Amino acid sequence: MKLNKLIFLIFLAVIFAGCSNDDKQSSDGAATNTNKDTLVIGLEAEPTSFDAHQLSDYNSSRAAMELYDQLVRFKDGSTEIEPSLAEKWNISDDGLEYVFTLRKDVKFHDGTDFNADAVKFSIERQIDENHPMHHTGQYAYADFTFGMVEEVEVLGEYEVKIVLNEPFAPFLSNLAMHSASIVSPEAVEKYQEDFTKNPVGTGPYKFVSWNPGVEVILEKNEEHFRDKPTISKLIFKPISEAQTRLAELESGNIDLIVNVPPDDLVRLEGSDKVQKIEDAGMHVWWTAFNTQKEPFNNVKVRQAFNYAVNKEAIVDSLLQGTGELANSPVPPNVWGHNPNVKNYPYDPEKAKELLVEAGYPDGFEVNYWIPESGSGMQQPQVMAAAIQADLAQVGVKLNIQTFEWGTYLDKVFVPIEEAEMDLHQMSWIGDNGDPDNFLYILLSGEQWPLKGFNDSYYNNDEVNQLLKEARVTSDKAERTKMYEKVQEIVMEEAPWLVLDYEKQIVLANPNLVDFKLHPTGVFRFSNAKIK
Repeated sequence: MKLNKLIFLIFLAVIFAGCSNDDKQSSDGAATNTNKDTLVIGLEAEPTSFDAHQLSDYNSSRAAMELYDQLVRFKDGSTEIEPSLAEKWNISDDGLEYVFTLRKDVKFHDGTDFNADAVKFSIERQIDENHPMHHTGQYAYADFTFGMVEEVEVLGEYEVKIVLNEPFAPFLSNLAMHSASIVSPEAVEKYQEDFTKNPVGTGPYKFVSWNPGVEVILEKNEEHFRDKPTISKLIFKPISEAQTRLAELESGNIDLIVNVPPDDLVRLEGSDKVQKIEDAGMHVWWTAFNTQKEPFNNVKVRQAFNYAVNKEAIVDSLLQGTGELANSPVPPNVWGHNPNVKNYPYDPEKAKELLVEAGYPDGFEVNYWIPESGSGMQQPQVMAAAIQADLAQVGVKLNIQTFEWGTYLDKVFVPIEEAEMDLHQMSWIGDNGDPDNFLYILLSGEQWPLKGFNDSYYNNDEVNQLLKEARVTSDKAERTKMYEKVQEIVMEEAPWLVLDYEKQIVLANPNLVDFKLHPTGVFRFSNAKIK
């Protein structure tokens, strides 16, 4: 009798325990996350690294950047600069010396002190091949961010001077980028190449664990000098299939998702089960041609492809308002954008004429690489199919080849002597609000992989010279003229098929409040709350 009573009491306890679970059922039967301490984010793909100095894709940055701080930061909602790990700074009249006074109240997540030595370490690790920790990573942004740095000098425990070898107009903005994050020297020395899986910064969140293919867990840093997050835990889940991400959001298992199919955005318009958060982004999407390889070393072939593709139909019918037709590599919300440059109109007859002039009257066959999903890649397979169909009409056969995101990046960003690709999809979200961050890093002949992200291996002497001059010119009006000219040349020579500027759109649980998107696309959760 006593045994039966004990079993009954255990049974009741299990029932009541289940009723008190954080993931409760709503009135319509859907699971709802009522845990105010945890936010679950559905990513498009597996992060590739958590070492801020090695980040090279949007997806990884969204998961990793709450772990780190930089000397200066972008203000919420803009790319204006404000103090961060540096309390103040002074720039010499000749623009060559930057002296930073650092905060004294900051510790890394491993308990070690932030100081001027850590700043020197974080820069020199990337740019000095003889640095004892240089071998611990590959730094795709190093040349772009710090290529003009001559010396980093420690003036005191909390004072550091950065000396440039020539004036560099965007330098302060560069110091707010992910590649300028300050990392723990002791952690890098401890973990070596595995620092990417054991990251230590000073940011508002601390790294807990990374179970590849399953989840990444971060927890709030109670001792952060600036931000005091309300949400205690962030869980990032890689879910490459868009419909699966959406189903997880609608069921309440995930609180925020990215890259929602346009058809579903239309369907969910006005729904009280999810909220749409939208903002303009510094984001351009294109197809890159290998300009150093036949047939795309012929400008007429590249121009023909641009005429052959009905870009407006893709933007209107497939993207359905989630992007706007692009006219240049620089988005309109970045200063220096040239509104007068014209993209190629849809003209398949003109495309055929150019192919004949280029020596391809019967067309040809090439391989078109695309990712299965990936950061900022919108609808890669659907868009590829539309481009494939348009080009078939002018006699070109595209063989679409699809790769997992990390594999895709490894295949695309290789030295020219290893490049196998004919053409591929890519997108870029601006890092610092400066046109240099689009035109130089993506189209300068000095930025071929692995030095930078010129994935078309484009090289034009006039463009190279204009971009170099613009970097050392302090007059913004003069810089604007140079960038406008570069956009004219680039669109004429067509190393890309430029398609659209994507809008930033995420869907979230209605209980998520005070979460705002940032122009750089990086997520900031410090001010967000769960009702």
